[in-house]
Amino acid sequence: MTFLKSLVLLLALANVGYFLWAHGIASPPAPIGEPVQASTLKLASEAPAASAAMRSGSADAQGAGPDGHAAATDVPAGAPSASPQDAAPGLLSNVKRCVSIGPFRDVAEAARSAATLRGGGYEPRQRVAEGEVWAGVWVYLPVPSTRAAGDQVLAKLRAGGIDDALEMPGPNDRPVISLGLFSEPRRAEARVAQAQSLGLNPGIADRKRTGDVYWIDVDLKPTDSLINPADLQGDSRHILRLQVAGCPAVAPS
Repeated sequence: MTFLKSLVLLLALANVGYFLWAHGIASPPAPIGEPVQASTLKLASEAPAASAAMRSGSADAQGAGPDGHAAATDVPAGAPSASPQDAAPGLLSNVKRCVSIGPFRDVAEAARSAATLRGGGYEPRQRVAEGEVWAGVWVYLPVPSTRAAGDQVLAKLRAGGIDDALEMPGPNDRPVISLGLFSEPRRAEARVAQAQSLGLNPGIADRKRTGDVYWIDVDLKPTDSLINPADLQGDSRHILRLQVAGCPAVAPS
């Protein structure tokens, strides 16, 4: 009886063992010393598909790094690095250039030139300032070395129709006989020819004066060319010795 119970128990244990072995629950442990194959981690860039995608994407745009900034691209050796200053600047469409034209001897000359500028589409602004202005062409003769010779020259000039000749300080503070100051070129040339017909050889020089002078300020657009002072001469016979300069700086309020 006891032997029969032992046999039944042994068969039951065998069935249980077979059941566990069939379902993998009681799989035998790996033998000691046999290496276990470890799984290998790979970066996404090392995968074949990812590598191809990164190569195609880098041709279109720069990738972003881990910190969110754009990744640097390869630059050939010796090539200059690009900088924001190297980029082509945009067209400056709102830049204004202010120029001053003058000086004018009187307000009438400034007004005539301002009217010419308005006809050309500008908006001139007149202002007065202290300065030196061209007064005209001075025709003169050097004073002879003796008083008697000087009187003879004056008598010859009056006899030849030059009644306004007089002695006065000239260039370099040396005394001269003035034959007139002319703002019209034709009148100055006529006086020189008149003196030469009397056997005299007059000299000419520019005369300037100091005091109130007049300027015209004009704002130029970026596409406007610089104003030529000769264009302001018009039909006037007066000589205008004008210059173009930058407008004076406006003092901060």
